[in-house]
Parts: sequence; C-alpha cells; structure tokens
Amino acid sequence: MINNDICLDAKSIHKLSSGGLSSKTLKEQIDDDLEFLLQLWHSQGLQITKQHGSFYFATKFISVEDAEFCIVDIETNGSKIEKHQIIEIAAVKVKNGEIVDSYESLVYCNEINPHITEITGITAEDTKDAPNLKRVMYDFKVFLGDAVFIAHDVKFDYKFISQSMQKVGLAPLLNRNLCSLSLAERTIESYRYALSYLNEIFSLNPSATHHRAMSDVLTTYELFKLSLTNLDETVETVEDLIKFTKEAKRLKRPKFDPLLKESQE
Repeated sequence: MINNDICLDAKSIHKLSSGGLSSKTLKEQIDDDLEFLLQLWHSQGLQITKQHGSFYFATKFISVEDAEFCIVDIETNGSKIEKHQIIEIAAVKVKNGEIVDSYESLVYCNEINPHITEITGITAEDTKDAPNLKRVMYDFKVFLGDAVFIAHDVKFDYKFISQSMQKVGLAPLLNRNLCSLSLAERTIESYRYALSYLNEIFSLNPSATHHRAMSDVLTTYELFKLSLTNLDETVETVEDLIKFTKEAKRLKRPKFDPLLKESQE
C-alpha cells in the first residue's frame, strides 16, 4: 500500500520486510541524502533500521507482544476523496493486548447526505462545533506516530486518511498496516466477515453502535484479540503477522449461516 508513496520498487519493499535491502540497492533508487530520507519516512510513520549491513522495516524485529498497534475507524460523507471527507475518526493504541491510549473526534462538515446520516446517525449540525479536517488530521498524525495501523478492510481507511492528510498539506501515511478482516479470515471460522456480523456471532462488543467510529474501533479491538489467540505459532514478529494476513490460507467457511438457523428456530 506504500508503493506509490515511497521511492522504492516492489521488490525492494519486499526485501525490507524479509531478507534485508543492501545500502547499494537502496541508494541506487533514491535521489535524496539517505539519512535525511530515513528521517522523513519516520516522520510519516515508517521506521527503517540497519542491521548487519542491510536495511529492514523496524517491525521485522519487533514481537507482536511488544508492538504498538493503532486500531482505526472513520466515518465519511461519501467514498470519493475528491468530493467527500471524514466526518468522524476514532482510534485506540494497543500494546500487549491492552488499550493504552485513545483518540476520537467528529470533523466539521457543512453538508452530510441524508443517506449517510441514516447509516451513521451523524448530521451536519452535530459537527458544527467540531474541529476542521486540517486540525483533526494533524492531531491524528501525532497520535498515530509510527504505530502499526489496523482497520477492518484496511485499504479504505488507510487510503482515505492518507489522502485526507495530503489534502490539508501533510505527507501521506507510510505506517506498516494490516487488515483485521484478512486476519479474521485466517484465524476465525465464520460464515461472513463483516464487522457487524462477527460482533453478533461472537458478542465482541455487546453495546456496539455500528457505523460509529469508536464503537467500531472497540469491536475491532476485541476481534483482533480473538484472532491473536488463534495465530499460527510461527508468527512471532509484526512482519510475520502482516505476511500471515496476506499469505496464510483462509479458513473454510460454513455452508450455512448459523444466525439464519437460529432465527428459524
């Protein structure tokens, strides 16, 4: 997901997460001073470290237990960054399975489609005293730091937030990230993997209000913890975990929906 925002090819990015990238190869692909670029990338959430003469993502050497994860959810007034915006954002920082910090905010928006209000319950009036997008993106960037970004269907949240940052003059996100939906598909047997469905099946967050940012974050947090209990024992580091969410075999889904069966009974 960072390929378009970092001046390295896909092969080099893969090496940073696995066997290491040589100084020679790294310098061949960059125009700026290497130390300056490493600091710049770190300011965008990506920490790269040098070990035994090669460069790696720092998360290659951080255990899942010691890592800092940031579980994020946004609500928007549409799906197109060109004409829509974030109207609510929430996140929790998680370390060793425990929430250590949290952030949430509505975002000022002068127009919210009635359909979006019907889904989220958020009206433009609700946001009239909220900080604007620029303020929220700056605050969220500080909160996120270089934590591993997690969301349910991470591509949407990560990309929309990254592009929103660029809209207000910030650099795009480069944080390592993983998808809680993809992780669940490989660790939890379920007929469906929508967050609301998983919550109903496993009672992750009994007081959940679906499509409100902090509520969905807390549901995702409980899902993430459940997934970690079923991890393959070979997964030790953050990079192992990211690779697992992309390459491990998905579990076989049940043929019938247990919720449908319950309702029929």
